[in-house]
Amino acid sequence: MLTMTKKERFANALLRKPVDRVPAFDWSWDDTIARWTEQGHLQPGEDYTEHFQLEQRAHGWLELVADLDFGTVILEETEETILKLDGNGASLRWMKGRSGTPEHVGFSVTDRASWEEKVKPFLLDVDRRRIPFEGYRAERKKATELEEFFTCDCMALFEHMHRIAGIEGLLIGMMDDPEWVRDMVKTYTDVIINHWEVLLAEEGLPDAIFYYEDMGFKGRPFLSPDMYREIMKPGHKRLFDFAHSKGLPVLFHSCGYIKPLLPDLIDAGIDCLQAIEYKAGMDIVELFYEFGDKISFFGGIDARALTGNDRDWIERELQAKIPPIIKNGGGYILRTDHSIPPQVDYETLKFFFERGREIGTPKN
Repeated sequence: MLTMTKKERFANALLRKPVDRVPAFDWSWDDTIARWTEQGHLQPGEDYTEHFQLEQRAHGWLELVADLDFGTVILEETEETILKLDGNGASLRWMKGRSGTPEHVGFSVTDRASWEEKVKPFLLDVDRRRIPFEGYRAERKKATELEEFFTCDCMALFEHMHRIAGIEGLLIGMMDDPEWVRDMVKTYTDVIINHWEVLLAEEGLPDAIFYYEDMGFKGRPFLSPDMYREIMKPGHKRLFDFAHSKGLPVLFHSCGYIKPLLPDLIDAGIDCLQAIEYKAGMDIVELFYEFGDKISFFGGIDARALTGNDRDWIERELQAKIPPIIKNGGGYILRTDHSIPPQVDYETLKFFFERGREIGTPKN
């Protein structure tokens, strides 16, 4: 097989077509990049994707905080944490000097009335400030020059809704007032599509659209398949149909255990699943044998092997998970099931990419 460009390799894997070797991508926390830069492995500001010769480049995140003019109000600050009130009316406590997710302290949206008063009016019209024109243009141009696969990325619906109401508040709303949540689903679907129509019309198409939507935790999804089907799926189908109407495949990210939702997600239109979190109960080989004729897979390698800088564990992970997929005609893109935290040594990630590519090279 002839050597492929990075774009060709990623596109073929995504569409479950033959590749010369598996494509690779992963992302490291800012703390990790800072550590490796301080150690001299990376130059300050060096392009991460180009440094590791990865196949995917991405941009396109919309700024969908409700009130763009609100800014941030600091409510409380200690040596270790800072509590902020944002333009969604959410009070979130962040750890200082460390990447991660914030503690949910409070939310001003608690029901349909507060949604309609405090958030929805901000999301009804196109606001060009929400669209990252310059960043998208620059990254798309670089991807073209380097023959990389370029995705337009965005948080989807559950992610935006829990940022205004909290996960508990959102799930309670699904039970107590599903019509309210359906209205939020429709509103966020509209605002994403309307803003992306402007971006893609003015700056050109990507190679795929990548939606981020964490809908599970260890051993179970946040919502039942019936609840997903009745409330969330119509919005997802519109988002995925939007991508397909442009001739673009859909990549879909979710942390946590979401296997019970997969049949409906596939029916709604996903083409590739990422991150496939093993410690939450997502076994990529099991999923491949069940769904591998319908979707491709991106990730699934237990990140704890890298966090422990354990090359034997990494080897076992790669050997157990890549060959069953590529030997049986599946589509696979190399990545861990999480991003790379600062405990991971630079040489560990290099080894992961090198061995994954070797193991993921088809043998004639």
